[in-house]
Order: sequence, then structure tokens, then C-alpha cells
Amino acid sequence: MRFETRRTKTVSSRTRRLRVVGVLCVALAATLVTGCGQESGDKTAAETSEAAKVLPKQTTSPSGSVSPSGTAQLTQDQTERKDLISTVKVTFDKAATTAVGEVSGGKLTDLDIEGLDDDDDSSASPSPEGSGSASPSQSGSGSPSPSGSSTGNPKWVAEVAEKDGTAHIVTIDAVTGKVLDSAPDADQSDSDKQEVAGRLAQAKQTPQQAAKIATDKQKGTVTSVSLDENDSQAVVWQVDVVTTDWNKTTFDVDAATGTITSEQVDND
Repeated sequence: MRFETRRTKTVSSRTRRLRVVGVLCVALAATLVTGCGQESGDKTAAETSEAAKVLPKQTTSPSGSVSPSGTAQLTQDQTERKDLISTVKVTFDKAATTAVGEVSGGKLTDLDIEGLDDDDDSSASPSPEGSGSASPSQSGSGSPSPSGSSTGNPKWVAEVAEKDGTAHIVTIDAVTGKVLDSAPDADQSDSDKQEVAGRLAQAKQTPQQAAKIATDKQKGTVTSVSLDENDSQAVVWQVDVVTTDWNKTTFDVDAATGTITSEQVDND
């Protein structure tokens, strides 16, 4: 039997080089693909992380600004009411009692917080200065005014009339309740007195009763009560009530029957 010697397969150096190069290329390609994938993944992860940081700020920012925006939405009139009424310590009914006590046999015909919703009062905006300058012109007496204006406090200004219609202007510190000034209305004519006396004769409801009727209908702070005539020439108590949203509602309360004949909301 013949045995042939097994030929050992030899690999040329060129073939080995080609194989090595091929393996290196494959490894390099895998490394590049892996590197690109990692870089892409890292970039995507970073962007996602950054988005997560931004989104909560965008979401919470509007909710965080609800309170300031609510305040910013107040009109100028609402802001003035809020600023002024918040400083008043003496309520309407207490101011009314104090004012009537200054005039023997007198009856209240008008009472309001000075500088509040006074469209025709050019000094209404700066409250302390306006109140200080208004007292002399209303009372005709300048002596009590400096002491009143020096406090810088808000004021109730009342008109209290005698039976014949003679009106007296009484100014009350709305924080301390102290009477700052009390004097007859120097600008009142005889016809004015007759008109006031006539309205008082028809008024069966007191201003306090009219104020309660108004606040029973609309809860809030009474800032003004005035005996007047409506468009139908009926004598009414006009009552201003400021609600918690700082809007003002004006009621016309029939001075004889106590019936609300008109209700108007001022949203300005």
C-alpha cells in the first residue's frame, strides 16, 4: 500500500495580509457604527434631558403668574377702590351716627368716602392731598383742615340737614372716627334748603335702612348713601356697595317704600 505524504497547506504572506486587512476593516467598520450609534444616542438623550428641564418651566410659568395677572387685570377704578377702602376702619353706620350727633335735630342726607369714585373731583386721585384741599371748600372754614390733612387718613364727608333744610358738612377721620370739621354749608341757597327739606319730608326710610336693603341684595362695603331724586322725580336713597371684586353696584332705594327701583353695576 502506498501512502502519500499529506501536503501541508501553506498560506502565502499576501493572503495573510489580505485577511488581516479584512479583519481590521470589519472591526473598524463595527467601531465606527457603534461610535456613531452611541454619539447619536448620547445626543438624543441630552436633547431629551434638556427638553425635560424646559417643559416644566413652560408649564408652571403660566400657573405661577395667575395671581399677578389677576391683580394686573384690575381697572384703575377698581385699584383705587381697593387701595382706599382697605385703609378705612370706620364703617358707614358708625360715621353716620357720628355725623348726625354733630347737628342738633339733624338728619343725614349724604355720606360718602372722600375721593372715591368722584369723577368731578380733580383732586380725587391723590387721596391725602385731595382730602386736605377739599375740606376748606366744603366747610368754608380752613382751620380744622390742616389737622385733618396732616393725618393723611381717608375721610367720610357727610351732609346733615336741619328740619328747615339747612345743611351742615361734617368731615370724619375714617380711621380714628374723630370729627375733623363741622360747619354749615356756606354755598347753600334758600331754594336748596327748600329742596332738601322737601326730600326729607318724603323719606320714610332712614339711610341705615336703605343701606341694609342694598347689602341684603348685594354683599359688600357701603361707600356712599345719598338722598336724591331719580329720573321719575321720585325721592330715593342712592346706595353704593363695593363688592369683594372691587366693582361698585349703585342701588336706588325708594325713600318712602324701601323698594329697590334700580340696580347698576359699574365694572370700570
